[in-house]
Amino acid sequence: MDYVELSYQITLNTYLIILPIIFIAGFIDSIAGGGGLISLPIYFIAGLPPHNALANNKFSSFFGTFLSTIRFFHHGMIDIKIALISAVFALIGSYLGTSSIIHIEPSFVKYILVILLPIIVIFTLLNKDLGKHNTTHEVEQKKKILLSIITGFAIGFYDGFFGPGTGTFLIFIFVLVMKYDLIVANGNTKVVNLASNMAAVITFIIHGKIIFLIGIPAAIMGILGNYFGSRYVVKNGNKLIRPMFLFVFILLFIKIIWDIIYDHKLLSYFF
Repeated sequence: MDYVELSYQITLNTYLIILPIIFIAGFIDSIAGGGGLISLPIYFIAGLPPHNALANNKFSSFFGTFLSTIRFFHHGMIDIKIALISAVFALIGSYLGTSSIIHIEPSFVKYILVILLPIIVIFTLLNKDLGKHNTTHEVEQKKKILLSIITGFAIGFYDGFFGPGTGTFLIFIFVLVMKYDLIVANGNTKVVNLASNMAAVITFIIHGKIIFLIGIPAAIMGILGNYFGSRYVVKNGNKLIRPMFLFVFILLFIKIIWDIIYDHKLLSYFF
């Protein structure tokens, strides 16, 4: 453990602030991705230092995602071959994306997303049948493999380079490009997320950034949230996935706008 972790004071309020939100984030993440948009800020609100907040967020989300992945797999809601190919290339893309941050300023991605996110939301609203039916058999297998490689690499790069909403973008691409329904697209996404989260969690453990007195209870709440969320998906199909999917994109849009405004305020102190 490093000095920062040991100096952080854990109180009852720490748990009262963090744990309920982690449950909600896990529930939402299992349905439409994007749970990190809710869970990560709560660690900062609770006062955790940045690296510890990131580490504990990855730790709790990893175990929740692991449970969701098992449930989706058990109910035959994952195309294992395609999901694993995407996962492998997502790891490669993530590594390259993370490496690129050293040389390239990632903030320009925010401005691209401000334009892209409303287009995705409008497109989804206008296409009411998007993701309702699994017509992936219409896509030739070789083409699907190539698309899974490109998708995994591109989204992995985005995750390593910038990150917010990675899972939700994956779901959208699996539906739009490879013609999966929202349920299988979600299951495939869980496999990719699990791979990338595993690499991050191992790194954070090695560097002693996880505060286990917080991370373990948070992981339990993440597991419970993912359990009930994935259970809902298994029982009810995609009834809630579509509105939750749109909610996460709108939430991401609000976050990006806030970040841009905050960055300008921060710059105003220096100019």
